[in-house]
Amino acid sequence: MKTIKQSVFFKADPHDVYEALMDSRKHSQFTGDKAVISRKEGGTYKAYGDYIRGKNVKLVPDELIEQSWRSTDFEEDYFSTVIFRLEKVRGGTKLSFTHKGVPDDQYEDLKQGWKDFYWEPMKRMLEKDNE
Repeated sequence: MKTIKQSVFFKADPHDVYEALMDSRKHSQFTGDKAVISRKEGGTYKAYGDYIRGKNVKLVPDELIEQSWRSTDFEEDYFSTVIFRLEKVRGGTKLSFTHKGVPDDQYEDLKQGWKDFYWEPMKRMLEKDNE
């Protein structure tokens, strides 16, 4: 198992970044696919249709999201952990991202996938919203 660590800067407040990740409508907007996300600890979520699912482990609004996470490519009933830490910095938000427990054979695809399917479309949506 491997760990992915990434740091991303968004020209948006931590609240807006948090909402992009946790609001079903906004999440669906930037991914272009259906998301259903509980806003409660212990609540479940699905994204990219049914491709991604898991549970909210810890939520601190505008600061921290920790979730169990799995894709349909994982072995049945196996969950990894994703952690999104948001920090207000000059001009926007620094997101420090950690994805723990990534199967070795999926590491490269997931590492690139977070950039292509999350960070870049989120940046486009948030920057458009803040024009």
